[in-house]
Amino acid sequence: MHKIWLVIKREYFTRVRNKTFILSTILLPLFFIGFIVASAYFSIKSIDKQKIAVEDNNGIFKTSFQSDKVITYEFPANVNADNFKERGYSAFLYIPEHFNSPNDSVSLIANKQLGVDAEQKVKDQINTAIRNKAFLENNINKKVLDSINNIDEDELYKFSTVIKQGDKTQQSNSGLSSAIGFGSGILIYMTLFIYGAAVMRGVMEEKMNRIAEVIISSVKPFQLMAGKIIGIAAVGLTQLLIWMILIVGLSSVASSFISHDMLQHAQNMSPAMGQAGANSAAANFMNAKNTFLEAAPWSLIIPCFLFYFIGGYLFYAALFAAVGSVVNEDPQEAQSLMLPITMPIILSFVIMTTAAGKPDAPISVWGSMIPLSSPIVMMARIPSGSVPAWQIAVSMISLVAGFILTTMLAAKIYRTGILLYGKKVTFKEMGKWLFRKS
Repeated sequence: MHKIWLVIKREYFTRVRNKTFILSTILLPLFFIGFIVASAYFSIKSIDKQKIAVEDNNGIFKTSFQSDKVITYEFPANVNADNFKERGYSAFLYIPEHFNSPNDSVSLIANKQLGVDAEQKVKDQINTAIRNKAFLENNINKKVLDSINNIDEDELYKFSTVIKQGDKTQQSNSGLSSAIGFGSGILIYMTLFIYGAAVMRGVMEEKMNRIAEVIISSVKPFQLMAGKIIGIAAVGLTQLLIWMILIVGLSSVASSFISHDMLQHAQNMSPAMGQAGANSAAANFMNAKNTFLEAAPWSLIIPCFLFYFIGGYLFYAALFAAVGSVVNEDPQEAQSLMLPITMPIILSFVIMTTAAGKPDAPISVWGSMIPLSSPIVMMARIPSGSVPAWQIAVSMISLVAGFILTTMLAAKIYRTGILLYGKKVTFKEMGKWLFRKS
């Protein structure tokens, strides 16, 4: 055990003191979060103001169109489709005189793309004007009409989904659960590839540089493999912990920044909402944030994520180490030998896309029980809160049993392959090593 600990320390400190580790662990997440915050900031602040000239031959739109801080509507007499740019307008909106049937068309002419938001706002203004005209023609009171137009759909009723299991009830949000499950599954999916490949590269480098020969004179091959796997696992957990601290700390700062700017953005983008509507938009953002923190079963998600993060890594890392031990200097040889390992991981990702939206589907349930796919698929199911405890227990036990089995098999391949040079190893030959007596 002491020798395994020495290998763990060597692997851990060699990697965490590397400049690449420091850059990828600290600077890259900061850059990524900063990029997202900057993009959100500039998308809110850089409002592209438009001035649109309207030729209303119908006569019903002049009193209905409402300008705001983003789009200004004007009804000049001497502006047309040919000279609107010279008169300082961004676009020219032509409304025909007889605009009553569905076959009639409205033309918005511009010298460049106005953007999806601007075009949609123009359509909304036209739709509102036509709807108001139809209501008034049917003698609907204008005050009643205004009150209908200002109804907030969220104020009509409150909708919630509650999951009841026995005596326990829990608020549910399917969209949130799917997003958390999908994100957790992708993170573990990336972990298996990134750190599994790191184990394989480490074994290959030591073998090619003949370092393994020197080390094995002091420790057993299994001790070297176990120390390398656990050491890199500790590096991965260190990265994960630092990322979590950065994300939690920076997201709390960013959320207050975004909620304040969302209030201003709502006032600029929707003249009809008024101050109350803008406050409602900001309140909705804060409610969404609170829902994210309260609706998901974090007391179950976090420990399960750590278990499947570590368990999934250990399960596959032993296999990656075995592949690294039999590869010589040919990269194509490594890719061909990795195929039986990478295919189950990719298949798990495919099943996860179903499990995130349909956690109780048969393929989701079976995928979360099999050790080859359970680290990714089960984490896509758990945020839904509908996974029975016995299924989680069976999944964890099978993953631990699978890890023990794969480690024993990988150790037999590693023991022989790490000292084998200049020979291309086949799957048939590795199969013989598995049944060779020590």
